[in-house]
Amino acid sequence: MEQATLARRTTDDLRLNEEEIKLLAQIASGVTADVAARKLELSARTLRRRLRTICDRLEVNTPIEAVVWAARRQLI
Repeated sequence: MEQATLARRTTDDLRLNEEEIKLLAQIASGVTADVAARKLELSARTLRRRLRTICDRLEVNTPIEAVVWAARRQLI
């Protein structure tokens, strides 16, 4: 029972908010980070920082892996 609680908590910790999902959707569409930043009204640096935060939280190495993670869960 303890493992089930741990697994559920881990999944909950990995949830992405709406803004993060929009960011990954922009990357998934194939635009560059600079174009995605403009569309989301962020600086390119802020976008890259948020991508790194998402990657760290999902325990993946690249934004593309984060996009794949989100796509597999039908978030984007």
